[in-house]
Amino acid sequence: MHYPINWLIVFSTALVPLLVGSVWFHPKVFGNALQTSNVLYSKKNAVLLLFVSLILSLFISISLLFSVVHQLHIFSVVMGNPDMQNPSSELSLMLQSFIEKYGTNFRTFKHGALHGTIVGFSLALPITAINAMLEKKSFKHIALVAAFWIICFCLMGGIICQFA
Repeated sequence: MHYPINWLIVFSTALVPLLVGSVWFHPKVFGNALQTSNVLYSKKNAVLLLFVSLILSLFISISLLFSVVHQLHIFSVVMGNPDMQNPSSELSLMLQSFIEKYGTNFRTFKHGALHGTIVGFSLALPITAINAMLEKKSFKHIALVAAFWIICFCLMGGIICQFA
């Protein structure tokens, strides 16, 4: 018994931070404000930064999958139960019935975007703020970077919840 997941969509959402970042950090948007306060944005580090960003975004996509698709949590309640191995057991049949009946509840872009935004505010904002304060960055820097991640988590959560 397993819940069907579209892994192509999950992995594709890793491109969201790269696409949003190419607009968000463009010099005509917020790029100049961040380039003056950060050494990493040099031309020689661009390819490495892009590669590392993509790999880390893949981890974010997989993490968000478990945050925005609530139906995956039902399996953790019965994990390790020997009846899960037998597809004709009462437990397996009950789970199959549950997924057939309620498996698509709250699987909308809006719901995923809400949970992505919550993750952005509760995870990305504090981490960004603490890191920036330790590096003695300005409030403007904190606001720009945190807003970028909140928007990315919002879009990624929406895409994963609706389509994965």
